[in-house]
Amino acid sequence: MDVSFLAQLLLNGLVIGVMYALIAMGLSLIFGVLEIVNFAHGEFYMLGAMGAYFLTTHLGFGYWATIATVTLAALCVGYVLYEALLVSLRGESFERSILLTLGLSMVLQNGAVFLFTTTPKMLQTAQTYSNFIFGEVRVPVLRVYALGLGLTAFALLYAILYRTQVGKAMRGVAQNREAALMVGIDPRAISRLAVAIGIGLSGLAGAALAPIYAVHPLMGFSFVFKAFAIIIIGGLGNISGAAITAVALGILESLIGGFLPQVMVDGLAFAAMILMLLVRPQGLFGRGVRV
Repeated sequence: MDVSFLAQLLLNGLVIGVMYALIAMGLSLIFGVLEIVNFAHGEFYMLGAMGAYFLTTHLGFGYWATIATVTLAALCVGYVLYEALLVSLRGESFERSILLTLGLSMVLQNGAVFLFTTTPKMLQTAQTYSNFIFGEVRVPVLRVYALGLGLTAFALLYAILYRTQVGKAMRGVAQNREAALMVGIDPRAISRLAVAIGIGLSGLAGAALAPIYAVHPLMGFSFVFKAFAIIIIGGLGNISGAAITAVALGILESLIGGFLPQVMVDGLAFAAMILMLLVRPQGLFGRGVRV
């Protein structure tokens, strides 16, 4: 086996796994704190990629300025989304939250199709054809950047959740909303922050992958369902479980895709999800304590 080819597969798998993790962690965070399944989550990943394409192609933004702008915009969108829509779902039926977020997904997706058409677009940056070379292995600079951004986001989210008072409050609301309210925590403010962070992570993933993969309005559809499979395998509401599962899945998909037909790759996450539901419904890392 060619060692350089295997190394390339591992790198590609690690990059896509980290991006899966950003989306899945955001989805898991929102579910853990609000107990709302956000079916529109993939569309915010798509909007992040679309925003990166527009800023770079039409406004001439550089790579890092684009990443910062899209991530900040996604955080603001998450704030507005909670206040305008999700706050009304607290205490409502689980089915209503599914229908509402699924409807939002359709509106965003078809709105993007109307504005941008379904033609895939390739985002060109100054680093598009740049590579790091390690012996016989050529590593695209943009993939290294995407990997670094994902790992930095992991570290920041972990620091927020486990090293700050806000993170402790967030975990408290996730575990028992009424008890958190009794000790002076504002569940509405914490929920708003959780949605902003979740949507921000999704936007960051879209902006980071926009220069690597084709950008189109339907790109979020497959990602969100794969993210659902990831959080079910890892354990609903368990952010660490979602991150570990996502990275492992990305690497497995890349390795399998290097030697087997692509159709087998796409079914891997869902086959694993079905098996997990049959054998261990609570997921690999359980759900005793969310977030």
